[in-house]
Amino acid sequence: MTNLQQSISQMCADLGKDPLLVQGAGGNVSWKEDQTLWIKGSGTWLANAAKEDIFVPVNLTLLQEALSHQLFDTKPQLIGEHLLRPSIETVLHALMPHKIVVHLHAINPLSHLVTKDCESSIHQICQKDSINAAFVDYHKPGPELAEAIYTALQNNAVADVIFLKNHGIVIGGESIQDIHSLLQKMDTAFAPVEVPAKASYAVASSLHSHSKDYVPLNDDEVQGLAFNQSLFKRLHQDWVLFPDHAVFLGPKANIHSSWERFQSQDLKDAPDLIFIENGGVFIRPEFNQAKIAQLRCYFDVISRVSPDVRLEPLSETDIHALLNWDAEKLRQQMSQK
Repeated sequence: MTNLQQSISQMCADLGKDPLLVQGAGGNVSWKEDQTLWIKGSGTWLANAAKEDIFVPVNLTLLQEALSHQLFDTKPQLIGEHLLRPSIETVLHALMPHKIVVHLHAINPLSHLVTKDCESSIHQICQKDSINAAFVDYHKPGPELAEAIYTALQNNAVADVIFLKNHGIVIGGESIQDIHSLLQKMDTAFAPVEVPAKASYAVASSLHSHSKDYVPLNDDEVQGLAFNQSLFKRLHQDWVLFPDHAVFLGPKANIHSSWERFQSQDLKDAPDLIFIENGGVFIRPEFNQAKIAQLRCYFDVISRVSPDVRLEPLSETDIHALLNWDAEKLRQQMSQK
């Protein structure tokens, strides 16, 4: 392992342990060395980068040749034998001209990116804080998103930050220090005017489940999704706000006005996550850490948005495309190991 790889692995481990930047297997990091692009393996966790070998090398020359012909669906060619597959966002990383590229679902920018008509406000913030950025509307991850980023870079070839609507951010730098500096600037620029209170809405240990199959989610703040009326309202109308949410938490929130109402329904498959209005958030044993991370991400995002601000969830078409995509099914499967 080279010194650069060691340093980047430690950076990734630090980033991956911050839930306001990375959630579960979300996000990816790459760096370029000569004609090799090192990229995070699909389904791996950045938080494990310092203790696990989560990066795979792909042929950068072949990728750049394909992209010169605008072949955005090109398949990265691995260098050597590896058990991991390169991230589904590998082409995105090859498009960026920077040595180090980091793609994160950072909560503060994401709380802006899920709002309706956010492009103009994001540009105003970037102009005020001297952030050299480009903006891309929502596109399905993979070739569609890569093509949109290619177009954005044609219009601003020196952009260091790309804002992805309903998705996250991509930042590029020539050094780890560049990355840290940009992240600090972004975090400050997009911080909420009022930081959400750290109050507990319900003590999970005191909540009572009316079913032996469910236990309260052990997160007193996220319990607010069931007890805070403005947050509970979001469950109805603003459930799927970004791709990982659809993949890990499904297309619809299982909302019920009472335990009795939930138990009276004839459900073919018992959901692994349910919301009982003023009763709590409850999960089944199969609701794993990857899903818990995404639910926490959802809470962190919507709790930073004023109740009167209109959000723009993904469309049914967008959700269907994600849930029926083999690459995402593989990533979800791998991230649960």
